[in-house]
Amino acid sequence: MLHSLPLFHRIAGQRVVVVGSGDMADAKARLVERAGGIPCGETEAHHARLAFVALEDERAAEAAALRLKRAGLLVNVADRPDLCDFTLPSVLERGDVLVAVSTGGASAGLAKHLRLRLERLLPQSLGPLATALSTARDRIRDRFPRSDDRRRAIDAALSQGGPLDPMVEGSDARLDQWLDCGETPESRAVLEITLTSDDPDDLTLRQARALGEADTVMHYAGVAEAILVRARADAARVLLPADPPPEGRTVILRKG
Repeated sequence: MLHSLPLFHRIAGQRVVVVGSGDMADAKARLVERAGGIPCGETEAHHARLAFVALEDERAAEAAALRLKRAGLLVNVADRPDLCDFTLPSVLERGDVLVAVSTGGASAGLAKHLRLRLERLLPQSLGPLATALSTARDRIRDRFPRSDDRRRAIDAALSQGGPLDPMVEGSDARLDQWLDCGETPESRAVLEITLTSDDPDDLTLRQARALGEADTVMHYAGVAEAILVRARADAARVLLPADPPPEGRTVILRKG
């Protein structure tokens, strides 16, 4: 189960309440401003939808949170995950690409250090690649008119070793060449895999990649949910008849 529903909230030009003073409140206000929002006091809560409470006194923080919630705002209370309607992840930014790491308030320090590891792994060219893909959206639609073909073509281009591999510096510069020369991927492919356990960490790299790219996941009742959630959220799921093979962990993946 996910402990939270991950969302990115657009606040540009909107008021966001920040209650408190000192370094903790200043940090929240700077974050709001960085996202284009306008920090304001509790007296302007009727104009806002989000609020941050950054008070050292626990009783005062709880009282402020209750007032703001009664006013209909979603509230984050510093160091009090039990009072939070939402929590703040540790954010890595590469232009239009935002990577958020959250522990649901369990440990901000852990989230920060995971983000620092990712900082070393993800190239600065991710931002330009995202911008290039956005700018070329109409050209991509013209090149691959069918939505299924378009999704498969982009998946193939962005995969490891592909012409637009996001982990390779300068991949944005190869977008024009890909559009000029890229071939339409095969329309259909079927792969049958047999799982060795219910632990997703035991998936091979090939199995994990196939799950992430499949349009349809056909499985028996014995396949663990922890495995199935590794597929795309919009992939169709088909429960196979009740007589599974002896191993009981066969999954059939279909693209197209």
